[in-house]
Amino acid sequence: MTENVAAADPIAVANELRPVLLRLGRHLRREVHSLGVTGGQVTILARIGKRPGIGVIALAADEGVSAAAISTHVRRLRRAGLIEASRGADRRRVGLALTPDGDRVLRSVRSRRTAWLAARLRRLSPEELERIDAALDALRRVAGDAE
Repeated sequence: MTENVAAADPIAVANELRPVLLRLGRHLRREVHSLGVTGGQVTILARIGKRPGIGVIALAADEGVSAAAISTHVRRLRRAGLIEASRGADRRRVGLALTPDGDRVLRSVRSRRTAWLAARLRRLSPEELERIDAALDALRRVAGDAE
């Protein structure tokens, strides 16, 4: 870890941070396999959960993929009974929402991932945990979650 914050080189930090984030992401994705969903499906479920009634085109735009690709996932999630589609006042547009089973799966995924991560964080010293906590705001800005 870089001791002199002023001398930290963004390229060097990125080279150290990237593989750590990839490994963390891989571990967190593995936590969903026993629930019968993929990491990509969980991402779609979460997006629909945050924006009930979202359409396929908006969902595709949010995910940065084609509407055709999202439609394939939507069909699978509908067949699994995790989402439902309904037509609103504009009969051409279909809105997506989680079913009770979809909501249950999403809550289970979050719970399992949080438990996995919390178990690893408990292994750290209080000082290490404090440093991670202190870095969260900056990491949110890097991720584009806070401007």
